Amino acid sequence: MEETMLRIAIIFLVIALVAAVLGFGGIAGASAGIAKILALIFVVLFLISLLVGRGRKA
Repeated sequence: MEETMLRIAIIFLVIALVAAVLGFGGIAGASAGIAKILALIFVVLFLISLLVGRGRKA
């Protein structure tokens, strides 16, 4: 799940960069905001999975 969220965040970041280059400021800002939110959610879920996985000993 974390890989999918990171991939989506990267896609939105690329959309934001392309929109910024083409001069669509509103679309670029919205895409960058979505990318930031998804990246933050990815980091939080990754840290949670590290902590939960650390508690389990195989």
